[in-house]
Amino acid sequence: MLFYTLKRFGMALLVLVSVSLITFTLLRLSGDPAAAMAGEAATEEDIEYVRTFYGFDRPLPVQYWSWATKALQGDFGRSIYLKQPVADLIAAKAPVTMTLGVFALLFALVLSIPLGVLAAMHPNTIFDRMALTLAVVGQALPSFFFALILIVVFGVMLRWLPISGNATWLHFILPSIVLGYYSTPAFMRLTRAGMMEVLGSDYIRTAKAKGLKPPVVLFKHALRNAVIPVVSLAAVQFGFMLGGSFIIEQIYSIQGIGRLALQSIYRSDFEVIQAIILTIASIYIILTFLADVLNAFLDPRIRVH
Repeated sequence: MLFYTLKRFGMALLVLVSVSLITFTLLRLSGDPAAAMAGEAATEEDIEYVRTFYGFDRPLPVQYWSWATKALQGDFGRSIYLKQPVADLIAAKAPVTMTLGVFALLFALVLSIPLGVLAAMHPNTIFDRMALTLAVVGQALPSFFFALILIVVFGVMLRWLPISGNATWLHFILPSIVLGYYSTPAFMRLTRAGMMEVLGSDYIRTAKAKGLKPPVVLFKHALRNAVIPVVSLAAVQFGFMLGGSFIIEQIYSIQGIGRLALQSIYRSDFEVIQAIILTIASIYIILTFLADVLNAFLDPRIRVH
């Protein structure tokens, strides 16, 4: 188990370094950051001053090494537009986005796992077809359009829930449903497939033959093994939710990392953009690493790979 954990940890570090290098390089190659930071009315002398002041005239590997070593210490530079430390901006916005992601993930799991279990227990019935229909609709319906539907219905017509801001937990309900519903089909199909495979296995038949009660067979023996792939998928989907929250935060005026990222793109605030990308990637990689370790703990057969 220790060797497997160290191996996965090394791979996670390698992926993180690769992401940081690719992000840094692509942002520098997307245009002249000095010209973008200096503004449209800047002269050549102004642009050259900015290029020298921020070190953009140095070789690209030197720039990356300087930025990476500071980033490891928690120093992502200062925002060009807001004139504040980037680390402070992200620290202020990250809890909002993380809260939205957690609520969305909980909504997806609470909705999809029972549906997947129900569909597996009653294949080719009305329950199975309803679950599959929900999965198809969830993948076909664009998130931004679904968000607008919820705003009109529950915010404008019924006036049950707030439609903008993040002042209270009520403000997270509609955006969490939008983010979570998009991930529900993947969880539901995986749970259904896993349950159908497990319910037909020999040890489940043995458990039933021993006279164990159906709830014990279902939840203690079948569901525990069937949800192992769901653990890995949950980590991946949570990363997708954090990335997908960019548009949702804009629609619902939520002051999180996603909204900050879009504003920084409009302002050509390179320091903030690359710090946000690295932060989201780090969270995604850490969650994937933890999911791999948890799966190895639940299923010892994984450790041999």
